[in-house]
Amino acid sequence: MSAAPSPASGQPRAHDAAVAGMFGRIACFYDLLNRLLSLGVDQYWRRVLARNVTLGQGGVVLDLAAGTLDVALAVRRRHPTAMVPALDFCPPMLSLGRRKLKGHNARCILPVAADAKQLPLPDASVDCITMAFGIRNILPREAAFAEMLRVLRPGGRVCILEFGSGQERIWGGLYNFYLNRILPRVGRLFSKDPAAYVYLADTIRAFPTARKLEEEMLRSGFAHARHFKLTSGIVCLHRGEKASPF
Repeated sequence: MSAAPSPASGQPRAHDAAVAGMFGRIACFYDLLNRLLSLGVDQYWRRVLARNVTLGQGGVVLDLAAGTLDVALAVRRRHPTAMVPALDFCPPMLSLGRRKLKGHNARCILPVAADAKQLPLPDASVDCITMAFGIRNILPREAAFAEMLRVLRPGGRVCILEFGSGQERIWGGLYNFYLNRILPRVGRLFSKDPAAYVYLADTIRAFPTARKLEEEMLRSGFAHARHFKLTSGIVCLHRGEKASPF
């Protein structure tokens, strides 16, 4: 069994490599465990994310931490004209996602292995950015926010889906019981890398509250930042906008 990376220790490059390797090892179980651990509600969360996407004249929606491309597909279902570059730093996840691409989606969803802190895109080139359950794995987050702002067109929006912080009591503490006891056991039962699900629980516990993440986004340069609680705050949708000159 491989050791999971610590959510709060190590240099960013070492952390990035450890997280990419960990997701590569669990890639073949990822979709199954998402459905199982969320009781299928993860698909609803992604639909909400897609509903908050805004398209400009360019029609480009950048999906970061794209994984097995479920968000990119949800965006295309909601916005059939969108072009969706789908970036992730774990190639095995993208390889599995490519198997889902048929017809127009195979031409309009563009999977690319890349780092969210060094995006291979020109300045002001995308209308909207989505990210589901990825910002928690990026250190430092400020570097990712800076890149998001760089590639967004003025007036563009970022939509980030992330688990609620384990620092808050959700459902009278049942959420924390789930994180501490249930999540690691289910991961151990189904995954070849059970340490990955210990890491998942640890990063959720260490993640800032939704209000603090809003403050981080504002300090990073977003003109507006707000959040919406989904499923009693088990997941939050964070939205930020790049300032428009008009």
